[in-house]
Amino acid sequence: MGETNEDKKYNLRHVKMKMKFPFTTSFGTFQDKEFLLLEAKDENGNSGWGESVAFHSPSYNEERVKTNWHMLEDFLIPSIMNKEIEHPEEVSEIFSYIRKNNMAKSAIEGAVWDLFAKQKGIPLAAALGGEREEIEVGISIGIQNTVDELLRLIEKYNEEGYKRMKVKIKPGWDVEMIRYIRNHFPEIPLMADANSAYSLKDINTLKALDEFGLMMIEQPLASDGIVDHATLQKEIVTPVCLDESIHSYEDARKAIELGSCQIINIKI
Repeated sequence: MGETNEDKKYNLRHVKMKMKFPFTTSFGTFQDKEFLLLEAKDENGNSGWGESVAFHSPSYNEERVKTNWHMLEDFLIPSIMNKEIEHPEEVSEIFSYIRKNNMAKSAIEGAVWDLFAKQKGIPLAAALGGEREEIEVGISIGIQNTVDELLRLIEKYNEEGYKRMKVKIKPGWDVEMIRYIRNHFPEIPLMADANSAYSLKDINTLKALDEFGLMMIEQPLASDGIVDHATLQKEIVTPVCLDESIHSYEDARKAIELGSCQIINIKI
């Protein structure tokens, strides 16, 4: 970019949107989605946008919408003001003195990347090194009141062209529910997401999912259970996917070296 942040203006917005449908996981049910939008503007009128993906409550990790606002307003935005930035990769280096708070950091980092792409006149995907022009899209389906309701949703989304289905599971809503899906949709690419609802005491239940040819089972155990996930992965055929356990490159490296997972779900 080759300009100082004196030439930039940062606007922070707190947004609340009602979702089309309630979304139920092992954490609970969500009807509204709160999030932060951060806009970075340059003197030429270009705008870059970033979004904080933190939840209203600290159910996914320790971050919340309100704490992200605090971090952005009081620490992150002041940290990059009056600093010359040649490339967006420098933003993460500037923020390195602040521990964690990665969702707050990514909101402003995303806005700077987007602004950089606008200034270069290229798509953001190209700026980030992306080469694909199309990607297949899947959908995540929350816990439903009945299996029949879940089947109707899967059929609907399948007809709309979604290429894979991820269904939320929890104790008592797992093996038989997945079996029911497989009986009706034997070929559909299917994943299960547990949101840390199980422990190693449930290993036989998780083993029972092997017969259904799932693409993966996501975050079956506790978010700090990288060692336990390694134990589980040795016992089951289904690939383990880690989500809540992975917050950094180092988390990913350790999980891979331990054999804790075969797939990682990355949050911005």
